[in-house]
Amino acid sequence: MKYLLFIGMLTISTNSFGQTEPEDVASVSNEFQDNFFESLKQKGIENYDKAVEFLEKCQQLEPNNPVVYFELGKNYLAQKKYKEAYDNFEKVTKLEPNNRWAWQGMYDVCYETRDFNQAIVIVEKLIEFKSDYKEDLTSLYMETNQYDKALDLINDLNENVGKSEKRELYKAQILKDEKYQSVEKNNLLEQIKKFPKEESNYIQLIYLYSQSNQEEKALEIAKKLEKEIPTSDWAQVSLFKFHLNNNDGANAVKSMNIVLPSKKIDNKIKHRILNEFLIFAKNNPQFEPDLDKAISYFKDDKQVLVAKEIGKFYYSKKDWNKAIKYFEMQLSNTTDDVELELLLLQSYTETLNFDKLSKKADELTQLYPTQPQYYYYAGLAFNQLQNYKKAKEFLETGLDFVVDDYSLEINFYIQLGEAYNGLGDMKKKDSYFTKANELIKKQKK
Repeated sequence: MKYLLFIGMLTISTNSFGQTEPEDVASVSNEFQDNFFESLKQKGIENYDKAVEFLEKCQQLEPNNPVVYFELGKNYLAQKKYKEAYDNFEKVTKLEPNNRWAWQGMYDVCYETRDFNQAIVIVEKLIEFKSDYKEDLTSLYMETNQYDKALDLINDLNENVGKSEKRELYKAQILKDEKYQSVEKNNLLEQIKKFPKEESNYIQLIYLYSQSNQEEKALEIAKKLEKEIPTSDWAQVSLFKFHLNNNDGANAVKSMNIVLPSKKIDNKIKHRILNEFLIFAKNNPQFEPDLDKAISYFKDDKQVLVAKEIGKFYYSKKDWNKAIKYFEMQLSNTTDDVELELLLLQSYTETLNFDKLSKKADELTQLYPTQPQYYYYAGLAFNQLQNYKKAKEFLETGLDFVVDDYSLEINFYIQLGEAYNGLGDMKKKDSYFTKANELIKKQKK
């Protein structure tokens, strides 16, 4: 491009001396070229001040040569002398209004100085040369908070050149403000009419209606999506909610069983659906087998242990048997989860299932020999099973691992008192109960 500009410059130079003697023209032309090439050389080694000096000599020789002003603009921009750079690029556009690179130079200055309003004026001109600059204009509208113009342009670009991640982020930012949502809803309705097989437009519209509590409209769009694209998993997300609200468990299950195995649906949405169905199944226990099937879709989920969380839900409701069921289900796929094991052991205790408690706690003490809680539950279970000797062994071993946990230590002393009571050693029984009472008093201080 530089060489083409220079050829143009030489043409201007020769024409401008049409009435001069040939030897004079040659002399001026050679002097111009020498200075111009020297300016390029100095710019190449980043000696911008010197380059400007040679260009000013060129300017005296050819005061209307746009190439000189363009090079001056570039050198001033490199020096961050923004006003001088802008003025020189602007002179080029006055001499050559269709010189895109000069307009680009002005845009570069505006961007560097964050003069985004003036940048918009220039980019609107650049769009005449190349429509790609519409992407820049979108960003500039965002920088200047002209969200209405940005949204219109984003929708135009989405329709004509396709969506981009950057524009979608801009759009999400704009639509956080409710005043722009009605415009976007109308746009999406129009897009659905034009492109009835484009699933993403339905999804966005369903989301917007749901966000603004327009559930009936969201359902209407979900049904339209299901009709136009029967294989759409997204339609079932909204239909699930509709069926659940209508207490239609059978159809809610059908929708859920399409959504949960889908690779198109985000896991956060799947977890939300499962949580909603969990609450529904608690009040409608006939659907509990469907809940169990739903959990199976999450067996490989390492971020959220779904069966455990459902077990904790029932645990908080003191529904111990269901808590046990889901904790045991989770343990079939999970290891090294102390919280889960302790919740299960406590659930066995609450249901007086001391046989299971003893076996599980004994097993855990072998796997984790320094975890005192497991010894406590083993001692508790064997006390209840009247195997006092074994209870004493577990409790005395586990007590050595208790550190800075007064509540656990108190429980150990109580269970040791019970064990020695069962063994007929009243002296040690009283000793451990006394230790428990002393710690209880210490805690209350």
